[in-house]
Amino acid sequence: MAVYVNILGAGLAGMTAARTLAKNNIHVRLFSVQVSQRAQSNLAEGGLNAALNMMGEDDDINQHYEDTMKGGCYIANPDMVKGLCEGAPSIVDEMKRIGVPWHMENGHIIQRPFGGQKKRRTCFCMSSTGKILTTASIDDTRKYEDSGLIERYTHHKFAGILVNNNKCIGIKIYDNHEGTYNNYSGPVIICSGGMNGMFPGRTTGTTSNTGSVTAMLFNSGVKLSNLEFIQYHPTTVRITDKRMLISEAARGEGGRLCYLDDDKKVSFMEDKFGERGNLMPRDVVSKEIALINKTTYLDMTGLNSDIWNNRLSDLRQEIIDYLHKDPAYELIEVAPGIHYFMGGIKVDINHETNIEGLYAAGECAAAYHGANRLGGNSLLGAIYGGKTAAKSIIKSLDRFDYINDLNELSDDLNGNIFLTDDEKAKDIMLTDILSKTMGILRDETSLNLGLCELENIETNNASFEFKSRLNLAKAITECAISRRESRGAHNRTDYPESNDSYKKPTTVSLVNNEIIIE
Repeated sequence: MAVYVNILGAGLAGMTAARTLAKNNIHVRLFSVQVSQRAQSNLAEGGLNAALNMMGEDDDINQHYEDTMKGGCYIANPDMVKGLCEGAPSIVDEMKRIGVPWHMENGHIIQRPFGGQKKRRTCFCMSSTGKILTTASIDDTRKYEDSGLIERYTHHKFAGILVNNNKCIGIKIYDNHEGTYNNYSGPVIICSGGMNGMFPGRTTGTTSNTGSVTAMLFNSGVKLSNLEFIQYHPTTVRITDKRMLISEAARGEGGRLCYLDDDKKVSFMEDKFGERGNLMPRDVVSKEIALINKTTYLDMTGLNSDIWNNRLSDLRQEIIDYLHKDPAYELIEVAPGIHYFMGGIKVDINHETNIEGLYAAGECAAAYHGANRLGGNSLLGAIYGGKTAAKSIIKSLDRFDYINDLNELSDDLNGNIFLTDDEKAKDIMLTDILSKTMGILRDETSLNLGLCELENIETNNASFEFKSRLNLAKAITECAISRRESRGAHNRTDYPESNDSYKKPTTVSLVNNEIIIE
């Protein structure tokens, strides 16, 4: 009987992994709560980084590597970052082959500047790059669905991994339509996205990415990494139940941050950092906005008609639709919002976790970004990570007899797995505490107070999901307490400087219900 690979999540990372396996004649089950058109990948706007040197600036892979390492404050795995940057040009070509219409002029891809990068290396499709990449990937994936190599299971929910002797031999899935649980044998790739649901109403991402998958894996012995590094994007606006992103592409094309002193615009980023101040890394910009503590605006009134018509027309229309303001003529009030989680499931260079046979890719995995992600590296990381995890499985698929392993396993995951209605109020309390504690600026007193509040939440007879979410919230807070320095997206007002003794990633595990941080 053929071995199936089980993939949880059908965004760019999940679909890329699925197609990579299917191209090698390996059968795939692709599980997701919603269809791919609703995946987080659709919401990425600005572009995808690759050192193509299309702009005549002598860009190369080594410079992409150095910018990524520097942006992440040198705590990302250098071998993984090197692979990411080396793989980027071929990914741009592959996406073009499957139908992505990169912005072109005179037959050449045009690249725009993005924060934290010395050269123009961000390939884009207006400011809807994620949506267009996802749409092209959906179409290409359908070829393998039609052949039967990829089987889609939408409206299916993660209920746990099946582990035997520290080896993942399958996945437990809940069918939302049928109301039934099923066990599926084979290696597992987790592509469940970031932990947006741990901060509801405060993120630019979809809260369909609840964070529960990461939490339940943590509670099952999977190690996590770098949870203290939460990226606040400097230019977001509040809409119903979430924050809407104003893409970094707006500043890449000439938009400027300012506050008003009477009626005078004060371009505070340029005043402090010079001409490229508006394109400093996101952690730097968000920190400056927090420090000046003034109403901040994005000024795009100086952009010309060519930019609005050919590069940012979709962004302009989105702002008009949601805010009823035209950014070509009016200042747009912005504030930092949670945008990306650098931390997540700890993976090695093969994207394998500490549980053999369990892999992770995309935003759920702590892989390439260290203490701060550069804009344009998330879409790249999702695609490259999905390919890497799939290729690693191809090399090692004959390691296990998954079917017999599963038959011999005593399944103890039955019972009260998911959040109950009675627990939803306590979960709101949990996320409110976490949001209050894990702001842009942090200190020991507020972090310890938040941890104390979390420890006082009652867990008697709690579901597995709620216990897991509470443990994840505690782990995030304890990681922030343990890093007594400021680095990247982690800003401690009581430890404002970086400390070389912390120039390394954080690893966190749960052992006998005790959180252990290394």
